[in-house]
Amino acid sequence: MKNKYNILFILLVIVFIGGYLFYSNNIPTKETKNDPVEITEDDYLKVYFMDVGQADCILIDNNHEYALIDGGNTIDGKKLVKYFKELGIEKFNYVIATHPHEDHIGGLNFIIYNFDIDHFIGTNIKTDFKSYSNMMNALEKENIKYEVPNINDTFRVGEALFRIVYLDNNIEDINSSSIVLEMTYKNNSFLFTGDTTSDAEKNYLDNLNEIDVLKVSHHGSQYATSAQFLMKTKPKYAIISVGKDNEYGYPKQVVLDKLKELNTKVYRTDQLGTIILTSNGNDIKIENIKTDTNNE
Repeated sequence: MKNKYNILFILLVIVFIGGYLFYSNNIPTKETKNDPVEITEDDYLKVYFMDVGQADCILIDNNHEYALIDGGNTIDGKKLVKYFKELGIEKFNYVIATHPHEDHIGGLNFIIYNFDIDHFIGTNIKTDFKSYSNMMNALEKENIKYEVPNINDTFRVGEALFRIVYLDNNIEDINSSSIVLEMTYKNNSFLFTGDTTSDAEKNYLDNLNEIDVLKVSHHGSQYATSAQFLMKTKPKYAIISVGKDNEYGYPKQVVLDKLKELNTKVYRTDQLGTIILTSNGNDIKIENIKTDTNNE
């Protein structure tokens, strides 16, 4: 009888151990839940604030889909084409002309002639500037439609979501009519402001969110980047695209002081050259390189 109970006890122990092992091997442990996901280079978002002197040109790359915001001065066009081709770019999903001033659209006709473009976006302002005529003639010759968006329209480049925050069609104030774009990539957000002034900022203040990265408007002009605007957006990083020793004295100290008060880290193309931000959707790495794209 005693042997019988011993055998039964052993069998129960075996069943218990077997059940425990099966259960423990088939539930997610804490370590399994938190295993880090390997991120490949293609999962990163790259934003290039190109060194084009006293002008604007921003390249965005996510998973080999590309957007271009503005195209520098006319004299920058050929060098920008060369640099973008060296990066392996053949097509832009979106090209955005924030407003028709030469230092923002001057090089875009070279982009239009040298790359495939799915969508070309601009304001509804028509001018008699030579750079504007060159751009529109190039679009017509390449059979590319000129699209005017509406506020809060959205589009995607890879996983990056763009939203039109603001634009206007006031020919008397072309800077303040600039297209303003918010770009969100996972948990990171960017704001590209063209040359909008403080007067325009009042019109879209309620359409803003807190952001990680601000492209400072109008090269750091004192007539933009108001205290109210900064309190609404609270940028961690600010990029100023500006020419070295430019005749306007940009960026103005008053703007730098306001950014300093918010503990916003400032990066300038006149000091650093081309500035590249790399985001994995949570963290942003900032580096700078010298590129042969500045003709000043």
